[in-house]
Amino acid sequence: MYETGMRYRWQIHDAAGTLGQTLTRQLGLHPLVGLLLHHGGLDDLGEARRFLRPKLTDLHDPVAMPGLNSAAQRLDRAVRQQQRIIIYGDYDVDGITASAILWHVLAAAGAEVSCYIPHRIEEGYGLNVQAIEKIAQGLLAPAVAAQGGGESCDAPGESAKPLVVSVDCGITAVEPAAAAKAAGIDLIITDHHELPAGELPDAFALVHPRLDGSKYPFGYLCGAGVAFKLAWQFAKIRSGSERVSQDFRELLLDLLSLAALGTVADVVPLIDENRIITTFGLGQIKRTRFVGLNALIDASGLRQEKIDAFHVGFVLGPRLNACGRMGHAKQAVHLLTDACESEAARISRFLADENNRRRVTERQIVDEANQMVRQAGYDRDDCRAIVLGREGWHLGVVGIVASRLVDTFARPVVLLSLGNGEAHGSARSVEGVAIHEAIGSCSELLNDFGGHAMAAGLRLDADKVDQFRQLFTQYVNAVLSVNDLVHTIQAYGPCQLAQMTIHVIEQIQALAPFGRSNPGPLFCLRGVRLDGPAHRVGVGGQHLKVHLRQDDRTAGAVGFGMGDMAETLASGALLDVVFAPKLSTWKGRQRVEIHIKDLKYA
Repeated sequence: MYETGMRYRWQIHDAAGTLGQTLTRQLGLHPLVGLLLHHGGLDDLGEARRFLRPKLTDLHDPVAMPGLNSAAQRLDRAVRQQQRIIIYGDYDVDGITASAILWHVLAAAGAEVSCYIPHRIEEGYGLNVQAIEKIAQGLLAPAVAAQGGGESCDAPGESAKPLVVSVDCGITAVEPAAAAKAAGIDLIITDHHELPAGELPDAFALVHPRLDGSKYPFGYLCGAGVAFKLAWQFAKIRSGSERVSQDFRELLLDLLSLAALGTVADVVPLIDENRIITTFGLGQIKRTRFVGLNALIDASGLRQEKIDAFHVGFVLGPRLNACGRMGHAKQAVHLLTDACESEAARISRFLADENNRRRVTERQIVDEANQMVRQAGYDRDDCRAIVLGREGWHLGVVGIVASRLVDTFARPVVLLSLGNGEAHGSARSVEGVAIHEAIGSCSELLNDFGGHAMAAGLRLDADKVDQFRQLFTQYVNAVLSVNDLVHTIQAYGPCQLAQMTIHVIEQIQALAPFGRSNPGPLFCLRGVRLDGPAHRVGVGGQHLKVHLRQDDRTAGAVGFGMGDMAETLASGALLDVVFAPKLSTWKGRQRVEIHIKDLKYA
């Protein structure tokens, strides 16, 4: 079932059978595309058509989400009564875009609304009691305010207490919710993270697609997706009908671009309505009227590009994330809300600088962590999890470094920044290990934790790190086998180089946007000949460039990060290649290009 390549374990699905032939005939698709739909569980003609041709009318009615209609009505009442609204967000792309979505729709209704984003290092993730108490006392400065709001909350007093609505956080915030209630503050919590096993916060409204008893058809929206649904329902209430006014309709269409940024960046499944949000949001993004988003696109050099999920994940997303990682995310919120053109240009340049600073810090920690793993033997087969901690590691970067270590060592990773007697950090996982559950199995050692299946955050006393490492590793060792400690790639094959035409690749690209639960498809060529010598290309020769031949067909191929293989590949060698088919444009002409994922001698 599995084969061993040079970098990965291969799982090759049969592409030569009759799978997908019915869809192929009915939809006029190439058999390989019908095969992809079949393996994606889309054998039904109607489902396949909806997948290939997503429509906004297929978005689920927001009113079905638990707590959402009550939250929308409370927001409407706050606007009518001129009660101040504070959006309490998170410092990642999902939280930033969720905050901006709700800010825009409330500002459009004439609300006095401001955003507050906690400081990643000083306050940590989510709602906290100290911030709630400062809000109640009118002492908390917002990140951004609409309607010319001041730099602090209204003066203390029952009638002046603001309405607080969380986005992308809060479902585990039992103590902050109690503090809000004691202070006479109505709190609306909107979130999408894993539900706690025990008590839920006592808030005016809990908005979450997976609450017990929920009949909402899709449970895996990100925070920005939940915020968009709340904005939609609020717009319906303000419009006085199920059909929103023209102004709100145009705004909601624009807000899809922000929702798409959050959806792709938060790596939620790109299926069902996440696919709809992302498809239309990415299509809208370069037509946006938001000054800050346009400035970010220009500063990122993407004005002439067809922006897709790759650009969000590797260009726009990291820039928005950077200021929250390296400092405070309020600049990114300001960019996506009320920044003027000159401010937006300045902030976009600042985000680029912060992202470069983040890269330097990240490389330093990656090098240190790799050395620690090998010195401690955490890459052994009997140690199927990695837990590392060190003083001085930047708390805003340890999460992304954990992802790099997962890529290298193919096992769950927890990285902790140590200081002041505490260990505070992030965890990333592999398929097969729900990291939130794995960390939860050690909950008696933790001061705080939260997250979802693939990523989580945690905090514990520094003197408990060794004990946590032992328990966490014991849990993961029971879930993963030694054979799981190699990343597996899934591909379809054998296929022929002659099948990789511009027309077929365009049909494959119609399955985009690609991401979690809808990965970009890989294919396998068997016995393809290396046509000429292999070359190193790119800065430092880090990439591999070859030409492949099969029968009378040839194609250029590139292997990113595979330059070290150039010396081992002899001209004329027969290879098996796992690859992604791509279209490139040169001097106005399209051509097929093979992006090699892995290879081996045939």
